[in-house]
Amino acid sequence: MPRFYCPQPLAAGSVVDLPEAVAHHLHVVRLQPGEMLTLFNGEGGQVRATLVESGKRRASARIDAFEDIDVELPYAVTLAQGLPEGSKMDWIVEKAVELGVAHIQPLAARRSVVRLSGERAEKRQAHWQGVIEAASEQCGRNRLARLDPLLDFGRWLALPSSTPRILLSPRASQSLADWAKTNGPQPLILMVGPEGGFSHEEEDAALAAGALALSVGPRVLRTETAALAALAMLGGLWNGM
Repeated sequence: MPRFYCPQPLAAGSVVDLPEAVAHHLHVVRLQPGEMLTLFNGEGGQVRATLVESGKRRASARIDAFEDIDVELPYAVTLAQGLPEGSKMDWIVEKAVELGVAHIQPLAARRSVVRLSGERAEKRQAHWQGVIEAASEQCGRNRLARLDPLLDFGRWLALPSSTPRILLSPRASQSLADWAKTNGPQPLILMVGPEGGFSHEEEDAALAAGALALSVGPRVLRTETAALAALAMLGGLWNGM
Protein backbone atom coordinates (compact mmCIF):
# COMPACT_ATOMS: atom_id res chain seq x y z
CA MET A 1 0.00 0.00 0.00
CA PRO A 2 1.47 3.44 -0.90
CA ARG A 3 2.63 5.33 2.18
CA PHE A 4 3.11 9.10 2.54
CA TYR A 5 4.06 11.74 5.08
CA CYS A 6 1.21 14.23 5.53
CA PRO A 7 2.07 16.90 8.18
CA GLN A 8 -1.42 17.81 9.38
CA PRO A 9 -4.12 16.47 11.72
CA LEU A 10 -5.40 13.12 10.45
CA ALA A 11 -8.74 12.59 12.20
CA ALA A 12 -10.83 9.55 11.29
CA GLY A 13 -13.74 10.47 9.04
CA SER A 14 -12.21 13.71 7.76
CA VAL A 15 -11.15 14.49 4.20
CA VAL A 16 -7.69 16.05 3.95
CA ASP A 17 -5.83 17.77 1.15
CA LEU A 18 -2.56 16.00 0.49
CA PRO A 19 0.75 17.86 0.01
CA GLU A 20 1.43 18.89 -3.59
CA ALA A 21 4.46 16.58 -3.78
CA VAL A 22 2.27 13.65 -2.73
CA ALA A 23 -0.38 14.63 -5.27
CA HIS A 24 2.26 14.69 -8.00
CA HIS A 25 3.56 11.27 -6.98
CA LEU A 26 0.06 9.79 -6.99
CA HIS A 27 -0.51 11.27 -10.44
CA VAL A 28 2.73 9.75 -11.74
CA VAL A 29 1.93 6.26 -10.41
CA ARG A 30 -1.69 6.65 -11.59
CA LEU A 31 -3.35 5.82 -8.27
CA GLN A 32 -7.08 6.18 -8.81
CA PRO A 33 -9.85 7.51 -6.53
CA GLY A 34 -11.16 4.70 -4.36
CA GLU A 35 -7.75 3.07 -3.91
CA MET A 36 -6.17 2.74 -0.47
CA LEU A 37 -3.09 4.45 0.95
CA THR A 38 -1.37 4.93 4.29
CA LEU A 39 -0.66 8.36 5.77
CA PHE A 40 1.32 9.48 8.83
CA ASN A 41 2.03 12.92 10.25
CA GLY A 42 5.18 12.18 12.25
CA GLU A 43 3.49 12.31 15.64
CA GLY A 44 3.12 8.56 16.07
CA GLY A 45 0.83 5.98 14.53
CA GLN A 46 -0.56 5.98 11.01
CA VAL A 47 -3.92 6.02 9.29
CA ARG A 48 -5.55 4.01 6.54
CA ALA A 49 -7.09 6.30 3.97
CA THR A 50 -9.01 6.19 0.70
CA LEU A 51 -8.04 8.42 -2.20
CA VAL A 52 -10.94 10.77 -3.02
CA GLU A 53 -9.47 13.05 -5.67
CA SER A 54 -6.27 12.79 -7.68
CA GLY A 55 -4.76 15.39 -10.00
CA LYS A 56 -1.31 16.55 -11.03
CA ARG A 57 -1.12 19.20 -8.30
CA ARG A 58 -4.09 18.47 -6.07
CA ALA A 59 -5.26 15.34 -4.29
CA SER A 60 -7.37 14.53 -1.27
CA ALA A 61 -8.07 11.47 0.84
CA ARG A 62 -10.66 10.32 3.38
CA ILE A 63 -9.22 9.13 6.68
CA ASP A 64 -10.71 5.74 7.48
CA ALA A 65 -8.99 4.43 10.62
CA PHE A 66 -6.08 5.08 12.96
CA GLU A 67 -3.47 2.33 13.46
CA ASP A 68 -1.32 2.52 16.58
CA ILE A 69 1.86 1.18 14.98
CA ASP A 70 5.26 2.08 16.41
CA VAL A 71 8.55 0.72 15.05
CA GLU A 72 10.88 3.06 16.97
CA LEU A 73 13.93 1.77 18.79
CA PRO A 74 13.47 1.39 22.57
CA TYR A 75 16.54 3.60 23.06
CA ALA A 76 17.10 7.02 21.46
CA VAL A 77 20.28 7.44 19.42
CA THR A 78 21.54 10.86 18.35
CA LEU A 79 23.96 11.02 15.43
CA ALA A 80 26.36 13.97 15.66
CA GLN A 81 27.84 13.81 12.17
CA GLY A 82 30.82 15.82 10.96
CA LEU A 83 29.73 17.36 7.66
CA PRO A 84 31.10 15.34 4.72
CA GLU A 85 31.39 16.41 1.11
CA GLY A 86 28.83 16.22 -1.68
CA SER A 87 25.92 13.82 -1.43
CA LYS A 88 27.44 11.70 1.33
CA MET A 89 25.34 13.47 3.95
CA ASP A 90 22.18 12.53 2.03
CA TRP A 91 23.22 8.88 2.16
CA ILE A 92 24.09 9.06 5.86
CA VAL A 93 20.79 10.74 6.80
CA GLU A 94 18.71 8.34 4.72
CA LYS A 95 20.32 5.16 6.05
CA ALA A 96 20.53 6.41 9.64
CA VAL A 97 16.76 7.03 9.56
CA GLU A 98 16.20 3.52 8.20
CA LEU A 99 18.30 2.16 11.07
CA GLY A 100 16.23 4.04 13.65
CA VAL A 101 18.24 7.12 14.64
CA ALA A 102 16.09 9.56 16.63
CA HIS A 103 18.06 12.79 16.23
CA ILE A 104 20.60 14.08 13.71
CA GLN A 105 23.02 16.90 14.52
CA PRO A 106 25.20 18.03 11.58
CA LEU A 107 28.56 19.40 12.75
CA ALA A 108 31.03 21.72 11.05
CA ALA A 109 34.34 20.09 11.99
CA ARG A 110 37.90 21.18 11.28
CA ARG A 111 38.32 18.68 8.44
CA SER A 112 34.90 19.29 6.89
CA VAL A 113 35.50 20.13 3.23
CA VAL A 114 32.03 21.60 2.73
CA ARG A 115 31.35 24.93 4.42
CA LEU A 116 27.74 26.02 4.75
CA SER A 117 26.26 29.25 6.05
CA GLY A 118 23.30 31.54 5.55
CA GLU A 119 20.89 30.74 2.73
CA ARG A 120 22.98 27.82 1.51
CA ALA A 121 22.85 26.18 4.93
CA GLU A 122 19.08 26.71 5.10
CA LYS A 123 18.61 25.05 1.70
CA ARG A 124 20.68 22.02 2.72
CA GLN A 125 18.73 21.81 5.98
CA ALA A 126 15.44 21.76 4.07
CA HIS A 127 16.85 19.16 1.69
CA TRP A 128 17.95 16.87 4.54
CA GLN A 129 14.51 17.25 6.12
CA GLY A 130 13.03 15.99 2.87
CA VAL A 131 15.42 13.03 2.95
CA ILE A 132 14.21 12.19 6.47
CA GLU A 133 10.58 12.32 5.38
CA ALA A 134 11.15 10.16 2.30
CA ALA A 135 13.20 7.61 4.26
CA SER A 136 10.48 7.43 6.93
CA GLU A 137 7.86 6.79 4.24
CA GLN A 138 9.95 3.96 2.85
CA CYS A 139 10.97 2.21 6.06
CA GLY A 140 7.68 2.38 7.96
CA ARG A 141 8.59 4.83 10.70
CA ASN A 142 5.72 6.96 12.00
CA ARG A 143 7.86 9.43 13.93
CA LEU A 144 10.33 11.71 12.16
CA ALA A 145 13.91 11.88 13.33
CA ARG A 146 14.67 15.37 14.62
CA LEU A 147 17.12 17.38 12.54
CA ASP A 148 18.94 20.29 14.20
CA PRO A 149 20.67 23.14 12.35
CA LEU A 150 24.36 22.81 11.50
CA LEU A 151 26.59 23.76 14.43
CA ASP A 152 30.31 24.35 14.83
CA PHE A 153 31.89 21.35 16.59
CA GLY A 154 33.25 23.39 19.48
CA ARG A 155 29.97 25.18 20.04
CA TRP A 156 28.05 21.91 20.05
CA LEU A 157 30.53 20.25 22.38
CA ALA A 158 30.05 23.06 24.91
CA LEU A 159 26.32 22.43 25.13
CA PRO A 160 25.29 20.59 28.31
CA SER A 161 24.18 16.99 27.80
CA SER A 162 23.09 14.29 30.21
CA THR A 163 23.25 11.69 27.41
CA PRO A 164 26.53 9.73 27.06
CA ARG A 165 28.62 10.87 24.10
CA ILE A 166 30.39 8.09 22.21
CA LEU A 167 33.29 9.25 20.05
CA LEU A 168 33.85 6.73 17.26
CA SER A 169 37.59 6.68 16.75
CA PRO A 170 40.12 4.22 15.29
CA ARG A 171 42.46 5.37 18.09
CA ALA A 172 40.16 3.90 20.75
CA SER A 173 41.31 0.83 22.68
CA GLN A 174 37.79 -0.39 23.54
CA SER A 175 35.18 -1.49 21.00
CA LEU A 176 31.62 -0.28 20.79
CA ALA A 177 30.46 -3.90 20.75
CA ASP A 178 32.16 -4.73 24.06
CA TRP A 179 30.84 -1.54 25.66
CA ALA A 180 27.30 -2.20 24.42
CA LYS A 181 27.30 -5.78 25.72
CA THR A 182 28.35 -4.57 29.16
CA ASN A 183 26.12 -1.51 29.46
CA GLY A 184 22.89 -2.55 27.75
CA PRO A 185 20.29 -0.46 25.88
CA GLN A 186 20.29 3.25 26.71
CA PRO A 187 20.10 6.66 25.02
CA LEU A 188 23.42 7.79 23.58
CA ILE A 189 25.09 10.18 21.14
CA LEU A 190 27.31 8.80 18.38
CA MET A 191 29.99 11.26 17.26
CA VAL A 192 31.35 10.65 13.75
CA GLY A 193 33.95 12.80 12.04
CA PRO A 194 33.99 13.94 8.39
CA GLU A 195 36.48 12.63 5.82
CA GLY A 196 39.74 12.13 7.71
CA GLY A 197 37.89 12.00 11.02
CA PHE A 198 37.88 14.55 13.78
CA SER A 199 41.24 16.24 14.32
CA HIS A 200 43.37 15.16 17.28
CA GLU A 201 42.52 18.48 18.94
CA GLU A 202 38.80 17.86 18.48
CA GLU A 203 39.06 14.32 19.82
CA ASP A 204 41.05 15.53 22.83
CA ALA A 205 38.45 18.25 23.49
CA ALA A 206 35.64 15.68 23.27
CA LEU A 207 37.39 13.38 25.73
CA ALA A 208 38.02 16.28 28.09
CA ALA A 209 34.30 17.07 27.91
CA GLY A 210 33.46 13.52 29.02
CA ALA A 211 33.05 11.65 25.74
CA LEU A 212 34.01 7.99 25.63
CA ALA A 213 36.20 6.89 22.71
CA LEU A 214 35.16 3.58 21.15
CA SER A 215 36.01 1.82 17.90
CA VAL A 216 33.77 -0.08 15.50
CA GLY A 217 36.44 -2.63 14.63
CA PRO A 218 40.06 -3.01 13.51
CA ARG A 219 39.52 -1.34 10.11
CA VAL A 220 39.29 2.38 9.41
CA LEU A 221 35.81 3.07 8.05
CA ARG A 222 34.74 5.89 5.78
CA THR A 223 32.60 8.61 7.30
CA GLU A 224 29.53 7.38 5.39
CA THR A 225 30.09 3.86 6.78
CA ALA A 226 31.04 4.44 10.42
CA ALA A 227 27.72 5.65 11.85
CA LEU A 228 25.70 3.07 9.92
CA ALA A 229 27.97 0.26 11.09
CA ALA A 230 27.60 1.49 14.68
CA LEU A 231 23.81 1.77 14.45
CA ALA A 232 23.53 -1.71 12.95
CA MET A 233 25.85 -3.11 15.63
CA LEU A 234 23.79 -1.59 18.45
CA GLY A 235 20.60 -2.88 16.88
CA GLY A 236 21.97 -6.38 16.64
CA LEU A 237 23.21 -6.37 20.24
CA TRP A 238 20.41 -4.47 21.96
CA ASN A 239 17.15 -5.09 20.13
CA GLY A 240 16.82 -8.62 21.48
CA MET A 241 17.52 -7.67 25.09
